[in-house]
Amino acid sequence: MENELNIAFGTEILLKLSSQLLEKEYTSIFTLVDTNTEKYCLPNFISQTGLDKIKIIVMRANEKHKNLKTCEKLWHQLSKLGGDRNSALINLGGGVVTDLGGFVASTFKRGIDFYNVPTTLLAMVDASIGGKTGIDLGSLKNQIGIIEEPKQVIIDTQWLNTLPQEEIRSGFAEMLKHGLIQDASYWEILKKINYLDPFLLSKYIKPSVAIKKKIVISDPKEKNLRKILNFGHTMGHAIESYFLTQPGKKRLLHGEAIAVGMVIEGYLGIHCCDFCSEAAKDIKNTFANHYPKILFNEKDRKGILKLLQHDKKNKAGTTNFVLLKAIGAPQIDVQVPNNLFDKAFDFYADP
Repeated sequence: MENELNIAFGTEILLKLSSQLLEKEYTSIFTLVDTNTEKYCLPNFISQTGLDKIKIIVMRANEKHKNLKTCEKLWHQLSKLGGDRNSALINLGGGVVTDLGGFVASTFKRGIDFYNVPTTLLAMVDASIGGKTGIDLGSLKNQIGIIEEPKQVIIDTQWLNTLPQEEIRSGFAEMLKHGLIQDASYWEILKKINYLDPFLLSKYIKPSVAIKKKIVISDPKEKNLRKILNFGHTMGHAIESYFLTQPGKKRLLHGEAIAVGMVIEGYLGIHCCDFCSEAAKDIKNTFANHYPKILFNEKDRKGILKLLQHDKKNKAGTTNFVLLKAIGAPQIDVQVPNNLFDKAFDFYADP
């Protein structure tokens, strides 16, 4: 089972990538980048791998381009550049690139090999691992996609030096989530971090990856245990989607939205799973140390709750949450009474 998730760490793996791909005898090798990674990561990637003859495909950066229109452009480019069933695609970028690139590769010619080289903290600890590929449907997150494992994920912390602080903060939210759903001692370590320094955080990437890898291997198709990785995401995805559609509101990064989601779902756990109220306050205070408070008016709350009906975990019209019974002890498929949502937003808003 271990071989189903081929995750490697370090620049030395990049240095060997060219010879590794040569052994596969691919007819063509493509690299997908967005406009950010094209500028900040691609030159180093080419010089370190020696893959100077690869065919570069560029998409526009940003979650709003994670859609079918972008996929169609990329499929046309792959075809025009001579891509066939024995081609391979390297996704060099953050979660949008690895999600969309994996989906493009998995559906082009009914599937070609792809490799993920995550360049953001979020992609390193979460998005690039586990084979979830996909795109958004309008503003609705990850509604279209399949689960297909990359041939390899290569995690190299050198790319963290190219990131703005808000991207580091976004990825840190997923690391905190790993502690909350699986390892109380890991949560205690991470919550004591005051400044999100890339060098400091880099040593915690492997523990986070190990947590996610263990969960995915035990439940690759998300029938049971893997659902716990969605803690904070039911409300968080609705918040993220809502802010994507609202003119005048600043778009939230994924980690910023799920940080709010984890605070709100921490509160819901008090009433639905007997979660300790002091632990819920601890979650709120920990996220408040790193993430600016988001203001939600009455219209925002109603719009966000309306989007919950599109969550992928819904069954027979019922929204299912992952909530906490204790730190490190999640419960899946929890139904939440509607009268709790306003109280949960009030809990988040309170100082």
